[in-house]
Amino acid sequence: MADKKMSKSAGEHWVCSVLARHNWAAALTRDGLERTDILAVHSDGPRRQIEVQVKAIQAKDAKGTWLLGLKSQQPALSQHEWYVLVMLDPSMPTAAPRSFIVPRDHVAAAAWIGHMNWLTDPETSPGKRNAGPDQSRVSVETFQSYEDRWDLLGTPTGEIPVMLPRHYRKLAVDPRVGLPEDHPWKEHLPDW
Repeated sequence: MADKKMSKSAGEHWVCSVLARHNWAAALTRDGLERTDILAVHSDGPRRQIEVQVKAIQAKDAKGTWLLGLKSQQPALSQHEWYVLVMLDPSMPTAAPRSFIVPRDHVAAAAWIGHMNWLTDPETSPGKRNAGPDQSRVSVETFQSYEDRWDLLGTPTGEIPVMLPRHYRKLAVDPRVGLPEDHPWKEHLPDW
């Protein structure tokens, strides 16, 4: 399953399946809504709606990375925007993929911080790294603490604790790295 469209489709359908098992009525938007692949409404208790962007990759081990370009680094427009980052193992097509459930603002911060730290690394020779933030790649270990956190969905994203690696907090306030210009954490960095 090397085709990117097939990986995306497999990831989206996987997420819909898991959402249904958690009592979310999920509907694929089929490219009709920017930044959102799935809209879902919780069917138990008070009606809550979430917007989910799915990013799926093919990776056999923990060395997989997601391309999280400039659109991924835009801040959330609501307290209900989520990413589900899916890692499909191409050697085991019937195995359940790994899934990382992350608020949009956390993804935006991780993509920017990781890339700008790589780009401006003082240990690297000048001119060796020149890819812009549109080519940001984020590894599995960055989102490790968000793995299988389906229980977070339905909670306003502003109430979700930041579970990014601790050293990212220092990088977020480092002038060499920082945060994207319009990121909501620029005013007040949450506890990590």
